[in-house]
Amino acid sequence: MKIPLIGVTTTRLQTKYGFPAHAVGEMYVQSLANAGAAPLLIPLDLPEEHLEAILARLDGLLFTGGGDIHPTRYGAPEDGLSNTIDEDRDRVELYLFQRVLESKLPFLGICRGFQLVNVGLGGTLFADILAQRPAASRHDYFPEFPRDLLAHGVTLAPGSRLRAILEADEVQVNSMHHQGLKDLAPGLTASANAEDGLVEGLELDDYPFGVAVQWHPEWLQAYRPMRNLFKDFVAACG
Repeated sequence: MKIPLIGVTTTRLQTKYGFPAHAVGEMYVQSLANAGAAPLLIPLDLPEEHLEAILARLDGLLFTGGGDIHPTRYGAPEDGLSNTIDEDRDRVELYLFQRVLESKLPFLGICRGFQLVNVGLGGTLFADILAQRPAASRHDYFPEFPRDLLAHGVTLAPGSRLRAILEADEVQVNSMHHQGLKDLAPGLTASANAEDGLVEGLELDDYPFGVAVQWHPEWLQAYRPMRNLFKDFVAACG
């Protein structure tokens, strides 16, 4: 049986010795591997021709969580509400996303990856949920709480792919984001909503596998619905 090769986007950090590094959370890698995939980390700072060489070998792509997307990418002002911006990561991931769409490659977006999918298709974000949508519930439960804290419920849309994958009408999820979806991009369907109405699940219409979630299922692998999400993604890549 073929083992799908799935690209995993990375973030930039410094080691404790002050050296620059490209890295990804281990839980993403473990979740993909446990679902039957071979994860391949995609570094930043690469020119497009090198990204093309990587894409040509992939069976799918996971867009991971991380810092904020630069607000100019979705037509918003630089008002100080965004933080930990890495413009080269924006460049790399948005380029990868556009090429993924052109080749109909299966993809899964998580947290920042969820927001990237919406921005990449022309949607917008709340740069800071509580600052721009004061009636919203709290969504930034880290670092004060564990990453696997079930912070709130999300309702899954009837007939959605996400509802079929998770095999539930509603699931409890963790929550580690201060930004959120504002205007839904054309071609996307909202497939999950938090209790305050904020969209937390997306699906790309008429696409082999194009799903994104605002929460972090890689930290919830103790729960079968979250394992199912990775299993279905990996199966689509195979």
